Amino acid sequence: MRNHALAALLSFTGGFVDTAGFLGLQGLFTAHVTGNFVTLGATLVLGTHGAIAKLLALPEFVLVVALVSIAAGWLAGRQWPAVPLLLSAKVALLVAFFALAVALGPFPDSDAPAALVTGFAGVAAMGVQNAVQRIHLGSLPPGTLMTGNTTQAVLDAVALVRGAMPDQAAVRSRFNRMFAAIVWFAAGCALAATLYAWIGFWCLAVPVLTGAASAVLTSKRQPL
Repeated sequence: MRNHALAALLSFTGGFVDTAGFLGLQGLFTAHVTGNFVTLGATLVLGTHGAIAKLLALPEFVLVVALVSIAAGWLAGRQWPAVPLLLSAKVALLVAFFALAVALGPFPDSDAPAALVTGFAGVAAMGVQNAVQRIHLGSLPPGTLMTGNTTQAVLDAVALVRGAMPDQAAVRSRFNRMFAAIVWFAAGCALAATLYAWIGFWCLAVPVLTGAASAVLTSKRQPL
C-alpha cells in the first residue's frame, strides 16, 4: 500500500507543479525537458517572452540531476536514509518556489530576473524528484513522464485483451500501476489549473503538502 500511496503522491505533485508553473511562468515546464524544447521553438518563431527561461532550464535540470546522483551516492556510503532526505530537499525547493511565486509574482515576462529565480526553484524541485525516482524508486511508474506511462499502459491493455502474455498477473499489475499514475498526474493538473484560476500562486501550497507527505512516507523503516 505504501508503494501505491507514494506513486500517487509523486504523480499528483508532478502534474500539479508542472501545470501551475506553466500557467504562472508563461509556458515554462518545470518537469518536462521535451516540453521546453517545443515551447522554446514556438517562442523563437513567435517572438514571445520566455526564451531565456527555457534555454536555462535544461542545463539547470541536468545540473540538479547530477548533484542528486552525487548526493545519493554520498548518503548511501554513510548509510543515511537517502530517499527521505532527498525528498525533503525537494520539499525545501517547493517551499522556495511557493514563497518566491507569491512574493514576486505574477510574471508577465518569464525572462525577468524575479521570474527566472522563481522558475528555477520549481525546475530544481522537479529535477530532484525525477532523479530520486530513477535512482531509488525504479519500481514505481515515473511521476512526470506520462508519454512513457501511457504507451506502456496501452501496450499492456492490448496484451491483456488478447491474452497474449504468459505472465498475465504481472502485466495486469503493471497496467494498474501505470494507469493509476496517469490518473493521479491528470488530477494534479486539473486541480492546479482550477486553483490557479481561483487563487493564483497560492495554489503552490498544495504540492508543498503532498511533497512533505511523500518524504514522511519514505521515512518509514519498512522497505518500499
